[in-house]
Amino acid sequence: MRLLHTSDWHLGRSFHRVGMLDAQADFIGHLVTTVREHAVDAVVVSGDVYDRAVPPLGAVELFDDALHRLAELGVPTVMISGNHDSARRLGVGAGLIDRAGIHLRTEPAACGTPVVLADAHGDVAFYGLPYLEPALVKDEFAVPKPGHEAVLAAAMERVRADLAGRAGGTRSVVLAHAFVTGGEASDSERDITVGGVAAVPAGVFDGVDYVALGHLHGCQTITERVRYSGSPLAYSFSEAEHRKSMWLVDLDADGTVTAERVDCPVPRALARVRGPLERLLADPALARHEEAWVEATLTDPVRPADPMARLTERFPHTLSLVFDPERAPDDPGLSYAARLADRSDQQIAEDFVAHVRGAGPDERERDVLRDAFDAVRADDAVREVAR
Repeated sequence: MRLLHTSDWHLGRSFHRVGMLDAQADFIGHLVTTVREHAVDAVVVSGDVYDRAVPPLGAVELFDDALHRLAELGVPTVMISGNHDSARRLGVGAGLIDRAGIHLRTEPAACGTPVVLADAHGDVAFYGLPYLEPALVKDEFAVPKPGHEAVLAAAMERVRADLAGRAGGTRSVVLAHAFVTGGEASDSERDITVGGVAAVPAGVFDGVDYVALGHLHGCQTITERVRYSGSPLAYSFSEAEHRKSMWLVDLDADGTVTAERVDCPVPRALARVRGPLERLLADPALARHEEAWVEATLTDPVRPADPMARLTERFPHTLSLVFDPERAPDDPGLSYAARLADRSDQQIAEDFVAHVRGAGPDERERDVLRDAFDAVRADDAVREVAR
């Protein structure tokens, strides 16, 4: 069976205030063409279909168009909700849509009930694990303490139990939206840390033939059977070096996996340039970036006059301007934001405690801080679901 694995469409998202709906529509067209030209048997979409719980009308219309075009191909599609989606909204009408071959899986309780498709070699069971927010699903999965590994492990127990009751030789595919250990994050994914831990080990998914992951925006191979497709478009300058693609996966009769990448259309190249303004304006080596979307980081010791106006004369598509004068780490002029760069909320809070009382928190106090941050994130998740 040949699968096309994609994820993280983020329909409705902008890139530094540049609307991406036209580029997203081009991607949907490319997806449909790929399905047709490569004789794909099933499409899997591993979450974050939308960029937010209440998407703009244009994004909803594009999703509707995508569903119709995929249904017209007669190729089954299995789709889960991600942490950016409203599972309830995305799952509206799932029963009716199911009849058209579009299988929406947004209910955590149904993770052990697969979509079963068949080819010449027998059945393939597709298990959809929507994004499992630990604080919201801990009761469903009867875990004593909410955490990503605990709820995913419980969900996979249901998958393996169902699979064990099926005919021998049944192959299996799991769709999941999670941060798996070994994956490389970018700046455009929403933080899903719980209990100080965001990542789960790939071993959680042992026992199935292929795991189609979503959440991280870079295309990545965790193991030969566990892969991220990444987002089809770049949504932050941290993705400037990404090659945006989908996985074309062949699942043989014995469950052997072979995979190749299918490149996605690029609306405009990304470039990050850094240095004093005058050098950026004069350096001939930067000519290749003149039509790209540009993030410029100026290192001048004193902020130049009218930097954006001057930059856009050479780089008309400059979208981001960062001022980062080169200074020693202990320079008192170093910005507060620069001093906090790459530090987690937990680390910042612990530093504050140490600053105020002269000694950092002990282990019990670290746990209290961690529980407080987790409670805030859980409240945010509940509010997002309720919207």
